[in-house]
Amino acid sequence: MEVMHHSTAFLLPPIPSEQGFSLKYALVILNQRLPRFTPLLWEHAKLRICADGGANRLFDELPQFFPQQNPLDVRNRYKPDLIKGDMDSIRSEVLDFYAKLGCDAINESHDQDTTDLYKCISHLSNLTPESEKANLCILVTGALGGRFDHEAGNINVLYRFPGLRIILLSDDCLIQLLPRAHRHEILIQSSVVGPHCGVLPIGSPAFHTTTSGLEWNLTDAEMVFGGLISTSNLVTGDIVCVHSDTDLIWTICIKSST
Repeated sequence: MEVMHHSTAFLLPPIPSEQGFSLKYALVILNQRLPRFTPLLWEHAKLRICADGGANRLFDELPQFFPQQNPLDVRNRYKPDLIKGDMDSIRSEVLDFYAKLGCDAINESHDQDTTDLYKCISHLSNLTPESEKANLCILVTGALGGRFDHEAGNINVLYRFPGLRIILLSDDCLIQLLPRAHRHEILIQSSVVGPHCGVLPIGSPAFHTTTSGLEWNLTDAEMVFGGLISTSNLVTGDIVCVHSDTDLIWTICIKSST
């Protein structure tokens, strides 16, 4: 079975040539408070999309990261490549501002069956050739916290695109899917993440899960909501390995100094 490698290099400053596998990052900004490391994510990303009201967050909050700079200069510098969604949250003056900077906007208010995040991920998936999808990593801010139904909807998007590497981010933690089609090796950059982590069988039971690199490892273990799930676990080394017969959620805390 092929090994899928994971890293949190996007939480570290970019370097000209990273060792190991190389990923192409895209950034999706949702309508929740921007995490403190948003400018770093922006620097890593080759494509930046605001999901509807995420454009308000970019417009209002990005200048706060640069208090010594003119807010207009910051807004001009941090222009999204695209605004996409049902357009029920974005303020008209924000839409007009980015339109004048040449930012495209796609109104999909006709589709009320999918979330704004789904619309953005679908767009990125359609843009990316199949041969390049394994090297695409989509970073999503504002996906965690706020209303629980929104949060659950965002986690559901991970399951709707199991072939894509999507990472949901908040100030406190990240969440990503570990598809059952792969064995997983997770590189732990201990300067920015850990040690608290979890491996969760959301959606269906996991009858056979094995891990290494955790304080409390699983050995061909069964996990199910209503029974055993691996929460409040701890990473103990530089690599965590996970293999399961079902898709699992991996989560790890992000250190406050990041």
